Amino acid sequence: MTTQNTGFKKWIPLLVMSLALTIIILDTTILNVTLRTIIGDLHTTIQKIQWVITAYSLMLAAFTITGGRLGDLFGRKKMFAYGAVIFAVGSFITSISHTVGTMIIGEAIIEGIGAALMLPATASLLRTSYEGRDRQIAFGVWGGIVAAAAALGPVIGGWLATAYSWRWAFRINIFIAAMLVIGAWFIKESRDTDEKSDLDFMGVLLSASGMFFVVFGAIEASTYGWWKAKEIFTLGSTALSFGSLSMTPVFILLGIIILALFIVWEIAHEREGRTPLVSLKLFKNSPFVVGSTVSAVLALGQAGLSFSVPVYFQSVLKLDPVHTGIAMIPMTAVILIAAPLSAWVSKYISPKRIIQIGILFDVLGFIVLRQSLHVGANPWVLAPGFALFGMGMGLMMAQTSNLTLSAVSAQQAGEASGVTSTIRTLGQTLGSAILGAILLTTISSNLAAGVNSSNVLSSEMKPAISQAVVQQSSNIEFGSGANLGAGTPQNVTNEIISISHEATVKANKAVLTYGIVFILFALLISVKLPKEKNVETLEQPAAAH
Repeated sequence: MTTQNTGFKKWIPLLVMSLALTIIILDTTILNVTLRTIIGDLHTTIQKIQWVITAYSLMLAAFTITGGRLGDLFGRKKMFAYGAVIFAVGSFITSISHTVGTMIIGEAIIEGIGAALMLPATASLLRTSYEGRDRQIAFGVWGGIVAAAAALGPVIGGWLATAYSWRWAFRINIFIAAMLVIGAWFIKESRDTDEKSDLDFMGVLLSASGMFFVVFGAIEASTYGWWKAKEIFTLGSTALSFGSLSMTPVFILLGIIILALFIVWEIAHEREGRTPLVSLKLFKNSPFVVGSTVSAVLALGQAGLSFSVPVYFQSVLKLDPVHTGIAMIPMTAVILIAAPLSAWVSKYISPKRIIQIGILFDVLGFIVLRQSLHVGANPWVLAPGFALFGMGMGLMMAQTSNLTLSAVSAQQAGEASGVTSTIRTLGQTLGSAILGAILLTTISSNLAAGVNSSNVLSSEMKPAISQAVVQQSSNIEFGSGANLGAGTPQNVTNEIISISHEATVKANKAVLTYGIVFILFALLISVKLPKEKNVETLEQPAAAH
């Protein structure tokens, strides 16, 4: 189903979907930037506030597939509008929060449900609203918004927190959500007319709980360890001990088992002639599977950039959140140019080649960024690396989304969008967990090595100082530096600062190196993408229910 409007009206769906995607992404990045302010205002700790961020990611991972399927069955525009209203309610509750518990209810649970309804709808409504070149342009702009919003989040969040209050970072969502509901009136409804309007509740339960355990295990790996237990996992006042084994592999394995049961259930459910939450026929569609996998692996590799370089900016170069975001503007600006440009380029080059060229730009951007990192650098020295990375992101994000969703029928758009969004979220979460663990581990080891090899510190001081700085590596990551106590000689303090800066630079370079490896793996997978220039030819009616 496509719109027949011309002129400005034709692009209303794109404007509405882009605005929706913006507030979903901004919400997380703004929260990251305003951590210190919120902690002081609520008199809490960073560990408790991180739970808010974690729970939001868990809700998205657990219910995005369900949100996509609800749109297929009951109307994508309808679910999008409901999601916007729910998101606004969650934002309001968050904005008046005075406890972490209230923030979790508002930001993580209610906003998470709203985002899970909106996120798959943004892509599926674009898929059903446009065809041919218009669809490529729409996905180009939509894809550029993803990274642009993430980059602008620190600037907007930092400005609101400084000039007004962190609470206004959530209050503005209420007004934006109202605009989304109004804008939705101008979008034609679409749904899967081939299926009965019944929901596979057991499928929802199994998929949500399976994704919950996998994502939760990955997120908590830095706290409890990937394999060997760093500390005992506690649930309320109950301690769950697995001996020397960390809870991470236990939870991830449990999640995988539940997801396997989900697959078995879906097969049986579909054989009975009932509507499954996810039709497994979707995974017989090779272009869809390969495109989704490429997106997930890219998200895994790119996750390192979103936190490693900002850590370098704030802990080594001492930039505040606003100026950190400003320093990353070259990436944002190039993305906004390259994403729509990819639609024009696709007249002459196949989407597959554009995606591969974009991946190579990303690799080159990571290499340049890695070489630009050093203590005392001017932030703008990183601009060329950001620009190269932005070029790659802009070129491939739009084409990957377009190619992946154009490979399925319009009837399956919501279901396919939900699956793709979930797989991408899983990639981002695993990337943040893996690369975050690498960052912290490398900082700790480099701090210890730097202290032990120092010519300024005496041999008697080194053991105590080494233990202190390693224990405070998380503080160093957040730019607080190491606290060695009162009475520490100034030359010792200066030496520790120097060692900390060098350790952070080396850790950032390590993260970017691993990111390059993951992105190159995505390039290898992209070999299996279809070669057709016209993505419309990829639709496979046989994949329909």
